[in-house]
Amino acid sequence: MNIYPIDLSDEIKKRIEATIPHADVNVRLASNRHYEICVISTSFNELSQVKRHQKVYAAITDLMSGDDAPVHAIDKLDTRLS
Repeated sequence: MNIYPIDLSDEIKKRIEATIPHADVNVRLASNRHYEICVISTSFNELSQVKRHQKVYAAITDLMSGDDAPVHAIDKLDTRLS
């Protein structure tokens, strides 16, 4: 098992901002490979919470894929309209 001692918060934030332009994105390392994310965006208008979450996860899927993924879990995902 590979351990990732670095905080990938900035990388996660950058990927979400690229996928959801003009969003206010905050990412925090909660514990080893576990993150908390808050995304506020007007692009969430008329989207269900499930669709909002899918949009965020789509931006970071590759970071969570595989047995040795650098991101193990998103402990809290908050998506809101601005």
